[in-house]
Amino acid sequence: MGINAYRQTIAKTEAPRQIERRLLSEATSLLLQHTDFDALETKEEKLAALSGGVRDAIWKNEQIWLAFKFDLAEQENGLPPQVRASLISLALWVEKHSVGVLRGTQKIKPLIDINRSIIRGLSGDASEEGE
Repeated sequence: MGINAYRQTIAKTEAPRQIERRLLSEATSLLLQHTDFDALETKEEKLAALSGGVRDAIWKNEQIWLAFKFDLAEQENGLPPQVRASLISLALWVEKHSVGVLRGTQKIKPLIDINRSIIRGLSGDASEEGE
């Protein structure tokens, strides 16, 4: 019961943007623990890294992006349609790129970069387009 009470308290005290930012920050921290994956060259090294926590970090990140995608697809979502469509496209890219990381053909850093960009936006720190 303690964890449920904690979750209810968070839901009542944190705004949705704060929750999204916090979850995405947690996933990004996990990904940052595995940036050495990007320098691995052999299939064996990559498989070892995947079983050593990379897969879990990618999955955590993917769960968050899946939740974003489903929320953005809801009619009740308050974002403008163009913004929703752009974020859904980004979520689809994250899915595809994540599969590439798990296959050993893509790097983790682009996922970190995307997350950081969205975190800045959720924090109100997004720079103007074109800067």
